[in-house]
Amino acid sequence: MPNPKRQHSRQRQRKRRTHYKASVASLGVCSNCKKSILPHRVCPFCGFYKGKPVIVVEKEEKKTEKK
Repeated sequence: MPNPKRQHSRQRQRKRRTHYKASVASLGVCSNCKKSILPHRVCPFCGFYKGKPVIVVEKEEKKTEKK
């Protein structure tokens, strides 16, 4: 394979890489609890998918320290 004769300048590299951008994940809304979730996934807050219960989610209890 051919190799480059000279090193590309930083400006040329950066011009080429201007289109390499991170995209924001699209979010949907849970039909049961109305929280934002990733599409086509089970809601991690209530365990519903497409309006049906799929998994049982245990609720976390807040820890309070008594002195």
